[in-house]
Amino acid sequence: MMVKDGCDILAWIWRYRNYCILFLSLIASHVQSDIEFTKDKHFSWKTGQWGRCLGEECGSGGVQTRTLWCVHSEGWTSHHSNCPHAEQPESQRPCFKVCEWHQDLFEWEVSDWATCVLIPFPHNQVKLRTGECITAQHGIQRRSVQCVRTSNRTSVMSRICEFFSHKPEMEQACLIPCPQDCVVSDFSYWSSCSKTCGTGLQHRTRDVLATPMYGGADCPNLTHTRPCSNPLPCPPGEQHQYSLKVGPWSDCWQPQDKVVWQSGRTMLDFSSSSKDNLVKQHTQSLHHVPHHPKSWDMELGYQTRQVRCTRSDGRSAMLSLCTQDHTPVNYQTCIMPKHCEISDWSSWSPCSKTCRCQDLLPGYRIRTRHMKQIPIGGGKQCPALEEKEACNIIGDLLPHCPRYVWKSTAWGDCRVAPLLSQQDRRLGNVSGLCGGGVQTREIYCVQVPEHQSRQKDDTDSFNLSDLPAQHLLDHPAQQLPNHPAQHLPDIPAQHLPDLPAQHLLDHPAQQLPNHPAQHLPDIPAQHLLDNPTQLIIDHPVQHLLKHGAQHLLEQATQHFQDKSHPAQHISDQTAPHHRKEVSRPVNGRLCAGSDIPSSVQRCSILCPQPCLLSSWSSWGTCLHDNCLEPQGRKGFRQRRRQVLWEPLGVPESCPHLLESIPCEDPICYMWRVETGGRCIPSSGTCGPGSVAQRRVCVNDQGVDVSNGQCPDPAPSPTVPCEVSCPGDCVISSWSSWSSCSTSCSSKNSEGRQRRSRTMLALPGEGGKDCPASSALKEWRECNNHPCVVFHWEATSWGPCIENSSMSLNRTFLENGTVTCAVGVQNRKVTCIKMNVGQVISKRCLDSARPDGVRPCLLPCRRDCKVTPFSEWTTCPGSCLPANSTIPTQSRYRTIIHRSANGGQECPDTLYEERDCEALPQCPSYRWQTHRWQLCSLVPDSIRQGKAGPTEPCGDGLEARGVSCIGEDEEQVDMDLCLQWGGAMPPRTRPCRIPCKDDCTFTTWSKFSECSGCGTFRSRKRSLTGRSKKRDHCLRAELYPLLETEACSCNDFLSQPFGNWSSCILPESITPGFPLGVRQSGHLDQRECGHGRRYRAVTCLDWQGRPVSPSLCSESGYVEEACHVPCPLDCKLSDWSPWSPCSTPCGGGLKIRSKWLREKSFNGGRPCPKLDLKNQVYEAIPCQSACRQFEWVVEAWSTCTINTVTEASACGEGLQSRTVRCARRSTSGQETNESLEVSSDGQVVTVGRNGTVGQVNSLDDSLCNQEDPMPVRTQTCILPCPGDCVMSQWGSWSSCPLSCDPTESRRRRRHVLRLPSPEGTCPEDIQTEACVLNSTCFIYHYNVSDWSSCQLSEMAVCGPGTRSRLLDCVRSDGKVVELSVCEQFGQVNTWRLSEGCDVECPVNCVLSDWSTWSECSHTCGHQGQMLRSRSILQSAHKEGRPCPSQLLHTRSCPIRPCYSWLLGDWSLCHVEGADCGEGVRQRNLTCIVHWGDWPQQESSLTRPRPSLAANPTHTYSAQPSYFPGPVEDRHCGDKLRKMSEQELVLPCSVPCPGDCHMTEWSSWSSCQLTCLERRSFETIGRQTRSRAVVVQVLENQENCPQQGFETRPCKGGTCHTYEWRTSGWNGNERVVWCQRSDGVNVTGGCFLQNRPTTVRHCHPPCSKPFSHCTPSGVCGCEKGYIEVMTTHGFLDYCTRTPGIHNKKADVKTNSGLLKPGPSHIQDFFSDWSLQPIGPDGRVQLWAYGVTAAGFLLIVFIIALSFLLCKAPKPTSSPCPPQKPLTLAYDGDMDM
Repeated sequence: MMVKDGCDILAWIWRYRNYCILFLSLIASHVQSDIEFTKDKHFSWKTGQWGRCLGEECGSGGVQTRTLWCVHSEGWTSHHSNCPHAEQPESQRPCFKVCEWHQDLFEWEVSDWATCVLIPFPHNQVKLRTGECITAQHGIQRRSVQCVRTSNRTSVMSRICEFFSHKPEMEQACLIPCPQDCVVSDFSYWSSCSKTCGTGLQHRTRDVLATPMYGGADCPNLTHTRPCSNPLPCPPGEQHQYSLKVGPWSDCWQPQDKVVWQSGRTMLDFSSSSKDNLVKQHTQSLHHVPHHPKSWDMELGYQTRQVRCTRSDGRSAMLSLCTQDHTPVNYQTCIMPKHCEISDWSSWSPCSKTCRCQDLLPGYRIRTRHMKQIPIGGGKQCPALEEKEACNIIGDLLPHCPRYVWKSTAWGDCRVAPLLSQQDRRLGNVSGLCGGGVQTREIYCVQVPEHQSRQKDDTDSFNLSDLPAQHLLDHPAQQLPNHPAQHLPDIPAQHLPDLPAQHLLDHPAQQLPNHPAQHLPDIPAQHLLDNPTQLIIDHPVQHLLKHGAQHLLEQATQHFQDKSHPAQHISDQTAPHHRKEVSRPVNGRLCAGSDIPSSVQRCSILCPQPCLLSSWSSWGTCLHDNCLEPQGRKGFRQRRRQVLWEPLGVPESCPHLLESIPCEDPICYMWRVETGGRCIPSSGTCGPGSVAQRRVCVNDQGVDVSNGQCPDPAPSPTVPCEVSCPGDCVISSWSSWSSCSTSCSSKNSEGRQRRSRTMLALPGEGGKDCPASSALKEWRECNNHPCVVFHWEATSWGPCIENSSMSLNRTFLENGTVTCAVGVQNRKVTCIKMNVGQVISKRCLDSARPDGVRPCLLPCRRDCKVTPFSEWTTCPGSCLPANSTIPTQSRYRTIIHRSANGGQECPDTLYEERDCEALPQCPSYRWQTHRWQLCSLVPDSIRQGKAGPTEPCGDGLEARGVSCIGEDEEQVDMDLCLQWGGAMPPRTRPCRIPCKDDCTFTTWSKFSECSGCGTFRSRKRSLTGRSKKRDHCLRAELYPLLETEACSCNDFLSQPFGNWSSCILPESITPGFPLGVRQSGHLDQRECGHGRRYRAVTCLDWQGRPVSPSLCSESGYVEEACHVPCPLDCKLSDWSPWSPCSTPCGGGLKIRSKWLREKSFNGGRPCPKLDLKNQVYEAIPCQSACRQFEWVVEAWSTCTINTVTEASACGEGLQSRTVRCARRSTSGQETNESLEVSSDGQVVTVGRNGTVGQVNSLDDSLCNQEDPMPVRTQTCILPCPGDCVMSQWGSWSSCPLSCDPTESRRRRRHVLRLPSPEGTCPEDIQTEACVLNSTCFIYHYNVSDWSSCQLSEMAVCGPGTRSRLLDCVRSDGKVVELSVCEQFGQVNTWRLSEGCDVECPVNCVLSDWSTWSECSHTCGHQGQMLRSRSILQSAHKEGRPCPSQLLHTRSCPIRPCYSWLLGDWSLCHVEGADCGEGVRQRNLTCIVHWGDWPQQESSLTRPRPSLAANPTHTYSAQPSYFPGPVEDRHCGDKLRKMSEQELVLPCSVPCPGDCHMTEWSSWSSCQLTCLERRSFETIGRQTRSRAVVVQVLENQENCPQQGFETRPCKGGTCHTYEWRTSGWNGNERVVWCQRSDGVNVTGGCFLQNRPTTVRHCHPPCSKPFSHCTPSGVCGCEKGYIEVMTTHGFLDYCTRTPGIHNKKADVKTNSGLLKPGPSHIQDFFSDWSLQPIGPDGRVQLWAYGVTAAGFLLIVFIIALSFLLCKAPKPTSSPCPPQKPLTLAYDGDMDM
């Protein structure tokens, strides 16, 4: 224990000692540092940030300061003296003070981003990380940023620009795609062996598909070479092959340039016979042909070339080994090159962008230059002759672009006829049509004035017609902008009274809807006078002014007297407004972006309607004409009628409303007596007495006046009467006077009235007797005035004329004309005697005379208003060709509104046309050729020492000069003919000077005769002299002896082509209005009928080539008549008769109908909406008379007592009356007869002339249907003399309206004769309960259904009325008179009529056909001309729908198309040698085609049809001619075209043994650089390559390098690459790389992912039936199972159990032979359904399939046995056969 604790203490002491030593060492080091370092080492200077540049002025005089600190090494700050003063930094420096206005002087200049480069590795190693790259690598991009002056782009200090904005970033991250290796295609097939004997070489090549990028691997070798050997060895001495090899032709030289040509004298040069010497070289002059200064002369020179003999191993040999038969020529004549010469640039054209608009696209300007010299002899080609550059990119200083809007003319007249259908009978006379219609106007485009375009007021595009009418009613007039009248919406007539009067005053009258004048609100006269009178011109004055005519005249006079400002002020206010609206029309295409206003609108014409009047009142009393001033004793009796409904818009069209009859003793005041009360006896209870009556003096209007005004004495205040005493006879009171039998008296009739009374009780003894029967009736005369009726008749009001007496009622314009004043209207008023005619005015009431004069508002004069003329159409900008017609230009103007009320008429000229002025004639220049010079050969000085003939002969060139001749036949500059002279004639031609060894011929014979069109003619020649024996002269391909040419033929054949055009109807086209200038709708357009249709024809020559159509026909068309079927409208039947009224009593509807007869066809007007029965209905109100028949009851007879004696002639008796059924007179209808009771008690008819007739009795059953027949007899009581006599019962009192059954009604009667003292009177009051539908009834109003909207007979649609009838119905359902409901206090709140509108069947309205467009193609058969029209108004309701054909097409005349065709490049041709330098050529050919070339086959060798070869050829609708060559003149200047094309290219043909390059491969597909199948760039690349072919291994050192080219392309694709493998063949397989488009390539796939081609196992798989698996482990074949050792290696392979242990079939080899390898398993291995499972056993479904197959075989055998079974033979039966069994019975022979 002690030992352990001691050890711990020692350890602690040792640890503490170490800590102490470390602490002391640190202190010592610190002290040592203080001793060794001085004070300066502890302090250092620290600087702050530079402050802002300060200074009094902007510029370089500023000062910038910063703060300095002296800082100790520990971080604390000390005094500046502690820091070394020698190291003190600057605290102040000069600077450039930047001000705000400097911002426009300086800006950051930023360069484009540089190429993305890789980020360096550590230690600054930049390399591609190929193995690590997956998709892309991180890189960095840099750019330069500097602050520059905007004026001269010089750089300044960066902090100047930093003052305004942050410095742009100078670096940014980027991505670099992974390195892409070179991708090449597969090798081609092996070439043939380079030698036909001995050992040679074979090669194969491949192409570059993608070049290496981003550090990828370079392209591999594109050529693979291998030796090849032939079975035959080369014979001795023929080991090598010799070839003549030539070099390229030299430049064209002058003879004096001897230094050049003498350098080649040691080598043999030879020439060629080629005529085309167009190898482009730099040229120099050789010799000059004399020429004029203003002409072009050809300069000729010479060319040389070198030749040598080469051996197949690449070595040179003696020239004699190659040239045996002839010596090649190595010199030739050539054309000295001349470069293209061009003029100076023309001035820049004006910028196409001349104004500032919304788009930011810049404008452009163009300058041109023309050719002055065509390049020849391989001179430099011309550069671009046109240059285009952007201008006015921003356009801030440009004016704003003009704005264009659609304007419209005034609406035309309202027309109803276009709405009529084809079957309407009113089409014959449309003068009286009214109701709804349509009106049209023209729409044109104008330019908005500049000040309006700037303001661009919101109201310009605001259209009041888009507002509902209610909006105008809900807002004050001053809130509505001042818009033209056409912008106001249609306001229903019923809403016009709701408009404030100010609305009508703030807008001209034409802005008000065309509605009846009575619908306008009341407008004070002062308002009308303070505003332009134009406001109410369209409305009758009496409906606008409610203050009287005199009041208007007075105020009008005072108004014009008090006006301090002249009337000119009003017209001056309106004039600028109109001038502002009228603008010059422009082409409608300028307004294409805005909506076209409607050019068709609906309107209405007021229909005349009858005036509805009431019945005449009864004749009044005889009155003075003027009761205020009565005169004479002559007066008038009057009767009146009232206007129940006045026609709309036809004021005072009703007939007279008052008639008068002259009478005598007129009075103006009369006594009106009212009798009432009971008779009061004078004494006692009976006997004579009196009845009081009330007397009132009234005037002619029935108004009470003072009694003193009645001229007659006042009637007595009492009337005598008598109360019967007991025993007296009792007589009833007099009845009322009946109506007068006549209205006036004549010679044959007089008026009579009747009243009667009856006997109620017989007198007793001593009583007062009854009067005679004649005293019970009284008659008196009535209407005894003569039948002479007078009335006033007034004609219609005349026109409003100026009132010359009112000189103040005038408004003067500047020209002194009078306009818009108050005038007068007159009419004739006459007195008419009925049935006679006009009489003197005194016979009629003067007080009722209508006015003959009234004030009116003179209609304002309105001058015709037209737009200014449009701008003249542009004249052609080019010059005018000779002998051509002078083009014209035109302009037009449009009528905005026509004149009215005597205004200035419209001008007659609306379209003007004139010839274009100052149009220059195209200059006329022509080419003039000079004489051909002598054939030019190579000079002798050049020919010496060269191979070839020494004599001056051979091939050469002839040249001639060309000059340009003007109109004055003087020579001018050549460039003028290049512009205007057409094709330049050729200036050189090949020539030949014969040599003595040349072949000689006879002259050509004449051409043979042509046998017909399409045949050929020929001519011949023959060899002469020694040429007949020379072999090369006998070669026909070199020296032809027969020459043929086609015969000329002027026969042409035309054939129709293409489809027929649309059927074009004849029409009148207004000249001068191109498409889009204006839009106008015509309502009577012709859409059907006979027309013409056209079909283009092709004109062919005898070779089937297209020629000008004018050679076959004048127009180029074949035409024929056509017909456009007219549209057939829907046809309905006539109206059926009216049906009976829908109700038997009261108001109802009666209906009539139309049914469908024919449906519409060919776009006719559709049918109206029909019901299920294909009918349309119309309903009108009807009134069924509830009681057409009534019982006519005569008076009761006297009560008859059936007694024997006369003593008891009182008491109960009988009385009878006559009851007949008669027709009731219609209420309110005036009749000429009345029913009266004659003196004998019979009911008779009394006529107005007093004649009496019998009442026609009808069948009683007609009256029984409605009311029961009144009783004809009744018991009566004839009071005895002492009995009480009562009057008849009075009327029942009224029950309460609710028919309360607790209430009752009563009636009364009074005593006429008191009874005897012992007698009593019966009751005088009778009551009964108020029982509903018995003694009490409730009444209410009932209305019928609405009728259809009723129009005038002359109207098609538009405003109308619909009505319904009102009935008063009793609670029991019985219809009674309307007055009954009024008596019972029922209030009528039903509206019985209202306005309605029948929508108009508006037909489709189309614009005019536009003019035919220009042909879409100038030649060929694809040209089309178009014309179109637009829909201005779509069909509405039953209107005719729009046609489907709004576009017409017509083929253009088929003219032949001529084009230059560049032929294919020829093979490389070496002139006069086997190999070496040669040329490839292509031809420029003028061809004719149908316009679809180059879609057509461009091969000129394809056979084409010929008319001569097939004269019976039937031409189809499609041209069958293929492009073929024609003369060059059809295509233009061939020389100029040849100067623009490259027709000759140098090439080389390798000699045997030469190492050479292959031809360029085809361009590869366009490929993009992509990341994860997304494009990394927008521009792709295409590649082509050339491989190196080695023919002799010894020449490999001299071989060139293989190469490739790339070019950018568009529309590339992203390709991916992946490895592909074949199946294993043993332990090997093939692996290749494949591109995503299926092309096998080399490169592109990652080598790290390349699959293995050979599989290896360790240890090797040597066991039977074993193989090496892809995982490197030995396995067994199919059908065998691996048996492994304890170490995991394959021990052996055993068979899979269950496969071969089945019992073998007895009849198969498998049952006899030993099972072999598992070939069957290999066979089944390719099946999708494996019959053998993985355990080696057969699948269950295999057994099922086998069983099904077995059953199928059995079925087939059985069926075949049944079908093929022969009938039983009769001779002998067949021998018995052993039955077939399928079971094995052990028989070996089975």
